[in-house]
Amino acid sequence: MSFIPKDLTEDKLKKIQLEGLKWTVGHVYNNSPFYRKKLDNAGIKPEDIRSLDDIQHLPLTDKDDLQKEYPFPLRSVPFEDIVRIHASSGTTGKRKVLCYTQKDVDVWADIFARCYETAGLTRKDRVQIAVGYGLWTAGVGFQAGCGRFGAMAVALRPANADMHCEMLVDMETTVFCSTASMALLMAEEIHKRDLLSKIKVKKIILGAERHSDAMRARIKELMGVDHVFDIYGLTELYGPGTGLDCHLHNGIHYWADHFIFEILDPVSLKPVSAGQQGELVVTTLRKEGSPLIRYRTYDVTRIMDGACPCGSSFPMHDRILGRTDDMFIYKAVNIYPSQIDHVLSRLDGIGSEFQIYLKQRESGRDMMLIKVEREAGAKNADDDPLAEQVATEIRRKILVRCQVEIVDYGSLPRTERKSRRVFDQRNNDTAAV
Repeated sequence: MSFIPKDLTEDKLKKIQLEGLKWTVGHVYNNSPFYRKKLDNAGIKPEDIRSLDDIQHLPLTDKDDLQKEYPFPLRSVPFEDIVRIHASSGTTGKRKVLCYTQKDVDVWADIFARCYETAGLTRKDRVQIAVGYGLWTAGVGFQAGCGRFGAMAVALRPANADMHCEMLVDMETTVFCSTASMALLMAEEIHKRDLLSKIKVKKIILGAERHSDAMRARIKELMGVDHVFDIYGLTELYGPGTGLDCHLHNGIHYWADHFIFEILDPVSLKPVSAGQQGELVVTTLRKEGSPLIRYRTYDVTRIMDGACPCGSSFPMHDRILGRTDDMFIYKAVNIYPSQIDHVLSRLDGIGSEFQIYLKQRESGRDMMLIKVEREAGAKNADDDPLAEQVATEIRRKILVRCQVEIVDYGSLPRTERKSRRVFDQRNNDTAAV
């Protein structure tokens, strides 16, 4: 059984999107006081949506809207139709709670099954799930996708390295699903315990945090896998499973029959030119419980031109390049951690892990220190020229001076959660960006 439509032409896709957009605007206008007020304030009625271009007239929705409308933001169905809620981590203020109808749950399982199919899984695969369960969408999404697709789920959540190693060997796991940080931790543990000959993992699916090419390559090398896939999704968009890169890894195929993706300039909030980077804004087309209309994800990416040689009829967006709200300003330059990551991943002699420290000298001037691991097995005799090379490349590519400290491989923290990259200690502020 295939979960991916095979005859989806561009014209058919546009027709599906227009029908979905009309349905969504009508659904929220008639069933959500929040959206009705928002649309009325913008002077828009459901019947005003006649083409896909009309989406630009719809008001944007923001994470602040979800927090202001807590505890059931954007709710567009009666409470008796809600079968589940999930929530984001809520790093500031209240958690972002999203409602799910049974149809929402079923649709989510279907699109997640598409991800497994895109990754080339079969019903013989055994999928070890190392992401969080509970309020979070991650674990239950991966598991529901297994159930719909027909692969065996080995549902462990992050747990600990001992348990994961044991299950990788005993369950003969073939697919490992986690954050990039957790995958690196496990890859190093497997290497350290000399378990590579005892495990059967051939594919890894990474989600929840962006990762560099260097980290991806290191994980692939240590675990001896054929492919490392990147899955996209947010709690607000059902959860993980809105798209996945195919075996060619040219970009993430996203399910455009369920979502409309726009790329906007994060300052002007106007569409960028075709192929340009900007902030991803998403409209859902079939979501009942908590639909999204032009929701600002704050994720930076771009829509990729042309068809993928893999033959998929679904469009692609680039891997997530950073977030518009994790940008920091250093010496009047706007910098994303992903820019540092991009520079580091193209240099020889260093590992995949790094941390950025922003400090203030006694003179009041800002300084930036970047701690970078040397590559596995390398000696510290070459640290000084390596640090100079890193600093030179950052100055050349990002146009700022920084200090670089090369540290031992494995000395920076590994975690089953998202890695903390930026420590802004200016003005006694120790918050992470």
